[in-house]
Amino acid sequence: MALLELEQVVKRFGGLVATGGVSFCVHENEIAFIVGPNGAGKTTLFNLISAVFHLDSGRIRFEGRDITRIAPYEAARLGIGRTFQIVKPLRNLSVLENVMLGAFLRTRSPGKAAEEAHRVLRYLQLDSSAHLAAHGLPLAVLKRLEIARALATRPRLILLDEVMSGLSTGEALGLAEILKQLPKWGIAAVGGVEHVMQVVMSIAHRVVVLDHGAVIAEGQPAQVVRETRVIEAYLGSKYKELGR
Repeated sequence: MALLELEQVVKRFGGLVATGGVSFCVHENEIAFIVGPNGAGKTTLFNLISAVFHLDSGRIRFEGRDITRIAPYEAARLGIGRTFQIVKPLRNLSVLENVMLGAFLRTRSPGKAAEEAHRVLRYLQLDSSAHLAAHGLPLAVLKRLEIARALATRPRLILLDEVMSGLSTGEALGLAEILKQLPKWGIAAVGGVEHVMQVVMSIAHRVVVLDHGAVIAEGQPAQVVRETRVIEAYLGSKYKELGR
């Protein structure tokens, strides 16, 4: 059974069809990436899966349960974590305190929340920054902090919305090496990216390509980048070499 299933998911904003019948699934311990240009519908899908928005038609299941009409807090409790494109930590709190807020979803004990936060920060190689204030931190650290807050909720599935955007190639590849380990934690991941295909090729088990709210290709990265429709709609001819 798939961990996450989307069936013919449609979301409209007035006359704009943001997602037009999107279907795909994510399995346990899988890293999947949704790729596509700005406006393709990636963030809308993340908002639907995490219950920020409700779809107009179709169905979403998580661990076999219909979650089409649940509330965001219910999605979090079920084990769906997510990051946001624009990082907004509580800047007057420390890195550790920010992550503890996520851990409080599963415990009321400050000691246990701190223990969980330290565990997550070690994984993301942020333990040396634990007691720094969140304000004034570089973007690369803030991106990892955003992931840490989501991981502290102990999700089964984490939605990573443009976590590589704004990072240098080196920073993105460094983060990718860490994210590769998520399946060992028993966590499946769905990432959304626009341009960082080098990272996608290095860590994704499967890629779903969106164009104007519709799935135009799905499969292993090396297969997807060879497809003419994908190259024409999104990747561009320079990415042909990645599939060879």
